[in-house]
Amino acid sequence: MHNSTENQVVLSSVQLSTTGVYRCEVSGEAPSFQTVTEHGHMMVVALPEEGPRITGGKPRYQIGDTVRVNCTSGRSKPAALLNWFINGEQADPSFLRGPETIITGREGLETSILGLEFTVKQKHFRKGDMKLKCSATIATIYWRSNEESVEGERPIRASVLESRGTVAPAGSRADRVQAAGSHTTFFPRASLIALCCFVGLVLSLR
Repeated sequence: MHNSTENQVVLSSVQLSTTGVYRCEVSGEAPSFQTVTEHGHMMVVALPEEGPRITGGKPRYQIGDTVRVNCTSGRSKPAALLNWFINGEQADPSFLRGPETIITGREGLETSILGLEFTVKQKHFRKGDMKLKCSATIATIYWRSNEESVEGERPIRASVLESRGTVAPAGSRADRVQAAGSHTTFFPRASLIALCCFVGLVLSLR
């Protein structure tokens, strides 16, 4: 307090324990010695080391799915105030689960957790995506947020498969295998005509 004056008090190396009510007193001179006092509350804040974290989400959702996610703000004093937003709009209070505060350490630092749970509807998707954002605030000196974008499950279109038969070229190995395993004999058309002519010639000679 060596830099303090009669008009102001300078505190250095403050800690959480420095939080409290501070009073200023002014006394008049003799003979009245009138005294006037004023007081004010000073709070020392320990801020989170990082912004809020979103956990429990999936990369894709489809209509009818249930979203269950948590927003967690790191240790601070006092606890951070958490809020959820869906596509930039504050989430319906009925979707919120909590908040929950966990106090740890000798200094009593507080971890804030706020859940979000709702059933996905068509209105929650904008251009196929849904944005979930969580913000953390402490008084007017701290504001941080985290946002995740998830995709809507797009329907899978059935593929149209084209069936194509494979025809083996004439004289190919497939033809030879089929011919070898068959008991039916095939004659070319020209051979049949010649055979018929030959039979007719023999009959006429008789």
